[in-house]
Amino acid sequence: MSDLLSERDGAILTLTLNRPERMNTISQSLLSALSAALIGAGADPEVRVIVLTGAGRAFCAGLDLEDAASEEGVAKSGFQLTATLADRDFAPLVLHRLDKPVICAINGGAAGFGLDLALGCDIRFAASHARLAAAFTRRGILPETGGTWYLPRLLGWSRAAELVFAGRTLTAAQALELGLVDHVVEGDALPAAARALAAEIAACAPLAVQAAKRLFRAGLSEDLGAHIDRAYLQMLPLMRSEDFREGFNAFLQKRPPEFHGR
Repeated sequence: MSDLLSERDGAILTLTLNRPERMNTISQSLLSALSAALIGAGADPEVRVIVLTGAGRAFCAGLDLEDAASEEGVAKSGFQLTATLADRDFAPLVLHRLDKPVICAINGGAAGFGLDLALGCDIRFAASHARLAAAFTRRGILPETGGTWYLPRLLGWSRAAELVFAGRTLTAAQALELGLVDHVVEGDALPAAARALAAEIAACAPLAVQAAKRLFRAGLSEDLGAHIDRAYLQMLPLMRSEDFREGFNAFLQKRPPEFHGR
């Protein structure tokens, strides 16, 4: 079976990490498949929202250390990820650059690389039994795939520092209280809950949603004046779009809009 399952339902694409016997740990083949799927989704105008989840009892338990130690594995040479990290098609970088919204449905344990992968998504749902493990320092390593960039922004410096420096593992309820996840639901309800929000987003104007995400990303590194200038530049092509006219007419006619991404 494929290491990554891909299922389209209308405008929603669900990507499922599919190595349940290995707790969906990241192998070279899974990493490559995920990168390719994200790049393909970004280029596909029919895809408006992506849901990322895992098969079995874990979301992703980190790197597959057996694979990483192999000659053809993720690390390729010992545990040095330098070559992989420099690759523009490295999945965490592709995820960050993606204009399509990504919802993470954390169906179980998320540790190491898996935690960083979840942090790279825009919105996070967690099953009530899920655990989010930032146990890097307890293994003599650090969050190498984005955790040290995302966590201070999501939690603030001191809370991120406590989580990472002490190598904490959080329950879903603790992660919700900190703001690390946005929704906690019972495990059986997780797919439907994530998909319901995906459908709500997919019903909005896709060009506008994607522009908003680009602005979110740009705003991480620019001042307010520059950001507002950028927002106006993003607004001009939107106001010339068919979707803008549809949204305006639907408002006047008091009916739900039907957007086509044009």
